[in-house]
Amino acid sequence: MPTIKTQGKTFECELGANLRQVMLKNGVSVYNGTANTINCHGFGTCGTCAVEIEGAVSDMGWREKARLSLPPHSLEKNRRLSCQVEVLGDLTVIKHQGFWGQEDEITL
Repeated sequence: MPTIKTQGKTFECELGANLRQVMLKNGVSVYNGTANTINCHGFGTCGTCAVEIEGAVSDMGWREKARLSLPPHSLEKNRRLSCQVEVLGDLTVIKHQGFWGQEDEITL
């Protein structure tokens, strides 16, 4: 079972699990501020669950790539939408500040 480390917590999940669902299940919000209530609930359209990931995950699909290509996101920032990510191995997940998780500062 893959291990996920984020925001001072460590937990395991099933191989192939959806990262957003696993984080929320383990009490770790993927959202900042009012994005907790104003989000697309995992459809990959709002961009508010963006995180930086180190480790083995699924490739980026067209929906995720399209959303991360639009401001305030940028594909160069190396962020992923947690709702579109399949966990394929051990991960370190870094949540950044900003409504869409687009800023450079890290959320602890």
